[in-house]
Order: sequence, then structure tokens, then C-alpha cells
Amino acid sequence: MSSFVNVSAKLDKINLLNFDRKGMEAFFIEIGEKPFRATQLLKWIYQEDVDDFNLMTNLSKSLRTYLIEHCGIIAPEIVVEQIASDGTRKWLLQMSCGNRVETVFIPEEKRGTLCVSSQVGCALACTFCSTAQQGFNRNLSSAEIIGQLYVAQKRLGSEKKITNVVMMGMGEPLLNFDNVVTAMNLMMDDFSYGLSKRRVTISTSGVVPAMYRLTEVCDVSLAVSLHAANDALRDKLVPINQKYPLHELLAACRDNVKLAPRRKITFEYVMLKDINDTDQDARSLIKLLKNVPSKINLIPFNPFPNSNYECSTAERIDRFRDILHNASMVTTIRRTRGDDIDAACGQLVGKVQDKSRRHLKLQLAQPTDA
Repeated sequence: MSSFVNVSAKLDKINLLNFDRKGMEAFFIEIGEKPFRATQLLKWIYQEDVDDFNLMTNLSKSLRTYLIEHCGIIAPEIVVEQIASDGTRKWLLQMSCGNRVETVFIPEEKRGTLCVSSQVGCALACTFCSTAQQGFNRNLSSAEIIGQLYVAQKRLGSEKKITNVVMMGMGEPLLNFDNVVTAMNLMMDDFSYGLSKRRVTISTSGVVPAMYRLTEVCDVSLAVSLHAANDALRDKLVPINQKYPLHELLAACRDNVKLAPRRKITFEYVMLKDINDTDQDARSLIKLLKNVPSKINLIPFNPFPNSNYECSTAERIDRFRDILHNASMVTTIRRTRGDDIDAACGQLVGKVQDKSRRHLKLQLAQPTDA
């Protein structure tokens, strides 16, 4: 088994994981090589699982020498691995800066889904999400994003294939637009992982301008963290709604589905007891989405310390789903996976050196005992 270069490598080298095919072609042209070298190198890295330049036998000896001297394949480093009772795996990955993010693999009978992080922490402060409560440090590079897939597949080996990727880990992907798009291009490139655009999903809380831009440059599946059917409640649960309210968000969703007539937007809806789970909330959701091709994913709330929320009862979630079903809306209840290792939706925390100082602000805002 090959041993990839990790964050202890010399960081002054060019990290080839930062390049999608277009970027790799530009790199080779810049050093005086033919652009077709890009596809050769991508295949060695992502399909042949080779990280030793000396073993890349269809490259000239002089090119291999150059790559050894100036380049590296520098991926995040696994520092902790946890395996849940249901087979879900969570890796704590350390970046070169010392910050850590979490990546989760969810095995199923016919597919294996990797939940990938895009930022160290998150700047959006959604009140029901553990990641958001720790503040924000920085965007991940393209290499650190695709590196999560690279490291996970190496760790899993050939017996467990990653077939789907969801950009639903730590962070808001569309606030790290360029790096995320580069990484997703690699995921879908036939010379790297070759995943179908239907099997790569980007989740957003509603960064509307970036949603329009995404439609223009990258054709992937879209999921929207909705969680409320009216602006007043969504302003509290998903604060970015104050900047991009529901009518703007849904207009961007309708624009996205124009790319493919059969496409549906997945709307994620966390079920919060006595907050957004009433019959009227379900009927409001039906009305809100009547003109948007939709799939609704109901997510049982996963608790974390000091969250101040409770999960809706199973009976209430079933009732909510049935109301949507009766209105002919495609609705599923997400099965909670990996909750015994805090790998479930909304529970990823990593280790963040908070530059936003949000954690301190939240502490100061807590009421004290009189």
C-alpha cells in the first residue's frame, strides 16, 4: 500500500491536489510540458492510487525529476477515526494550519456516501447546528476538500467504494465557491473519480448570488437547508435568511432546475419539537414549494450540548410526512446515522481556532444565575 504525503510534508511544494483538469493543464503548459500530461497525472493520482512520481512510468524521467523536486501530493492527515455501531465512520482530519475538520462515511447496501467539509467552522450561525456554534476560521483549499475524498477512499480500500459525495459537512460550501467548484470538478472528472453529477450534491443555506453563479459553471445536484416555511421563523433558525429571504431563495431554486427538466431540488427540513413541526407548518411548506420541483428530506434533530432544542416525536414526524405525501410531495425521513459517535447531521464540530470570536460572544450572551 502506498503512503501518501501528509501535512508533515514540506509545504513550500506545489500541491497537485489543488488542480482540477483545467488547472493541471495550465500548470503543465507553464512548465513547458504538453497539456495531455494533466490527464495522465490525474489517472495516476486518483485512479491508480499512485503517489510516488517515480512509479508514473508514462512520464519522462526529466518530468518525474521535476515533480519530485517541486511538487507534492499533500492531503489532510487522519488523527482520529471512530466507527459507529451502524458502520458509519467519522474521521477527524488535521490541516496544515493545525485546525481540524470532520468527514463522515455512511455505508449503505448499494452505495457509500461521503459527507465532506468545506470550511473550518462556519460563519452562518444556524441555531440548530453544532458546527455553527464554534465560529469560523477559514475556507478549506481545493486540496483540503478533494483530500477528504482522497484520504477516505485510501482508508476504506477497494472493498468499500465511495459512490456519492455530499458537501454537507462543516461550513457553507457556497461561501468557499471557487475551491469547492474545483474540488467537485475533480470528483466528476472521468480521469479522476468519475462520479455522476447526480451523485455529487452541494448543500447551501441560501447564498443566493452564489446559487445563480453555480448554475452557470457547475452542474451538480442541489440541496437547500430550508427548515422553515416563513421568513419570521427562518430568520431565527437560519440567519442568512435576513439577507436573502425566501422569495429570493426560491427564485434561485427555480432557476437551477431549468438546467434539467427532470431535476428536483432537495429541501432539508430539520424537525424541531414545537418549533416548526405542526400540521400548519406542513401545509405552509406545501404552499411555499408548490411551484418548485421538490424533494423534502425531513431530518430528526440531533442534540448537542446547550442546543435548547428537542427533536420532534416520531409520531409527529410521521404525521408531518403524511401531510406532505397526501399533497403529492416526494418526502423522506432521513435515517439518523452515526449519532453514537456524533457523526449525524448537525453534529460535526472538528477543532476550530475561532477568528469570528462567536464562541466567546455566545458565552457572554448566556444568562447568569442571579
